Amino acid sequence: MIPVAPPNTASIYKSLGEDSSNDKVIEHPNYHPDLMAAIYRNRHRLKRKQIKTMFENFQKKYPFLAITEKTAVDTAEFENFEIILINDEVDFFLYQNTVYFTLHGIYKYHPKSDYVIIDMGAIRFVTNGADIMAPGIVDADQEIQPGDLVWIADETHHKPLGIGEALISGVEMLQKSKGRAIKNIHYVGDSLWNLTQTPK
Repeated sequence: MIPVAPPNTASIYKSLGEDSSNDKVIEHPNYHPDLMAAIYRNRHRLKRKQIKTMFENFQKKYPFLAITEKTAVDTAEFENFEIILINDEVDFFLYQNTVYFTLHGIYKYHPKSDYVIIDMGAIRFVTNGADIMAPGIVDADQEIQPGDLVWIADETHHKPLGIGEALISGVEMLQKSKGRAIKNIHYVGDSLWNLTQTPK
């Protein structure tokens, strides 16, 4: 399994020969959970039973997650995302009623499954919100099935770049030479990514 490199947006764009000040990647200069709470809608704290129901199946797949009924878990709406905050950090979101990591969560928890590795030429498309095409995929977790949520990283730096919904299996991703493989849901430079960035 590939290691997850620490987040460094500047190096991602340096590898593309682009300026890291690209307006696709804007960090909030005054990030603080209390300040960012003002832009959340319908934020509320989950009760113990709600936490158990929400994370029960997710933790079976990722047993290393230390989320208990006593963990401070909030849900809220942020633009088009339904986010899940763990102790005020946006670690997860809901996609079609399925819990999954945000990119912030990928860097924090380092999952060892559901990965898709893309070649360096595909980075600029992923970070512009484009779906991931099969020809750009160089490796993938072969346990992936259509409909699974996956995380996407580049082949050189192993930096997570996006979260998407698999349209084909992991095996097919390595076999197909054309067509869409992953629907891009959340990526470096989108509003959810920018929300979770803290000053260096």
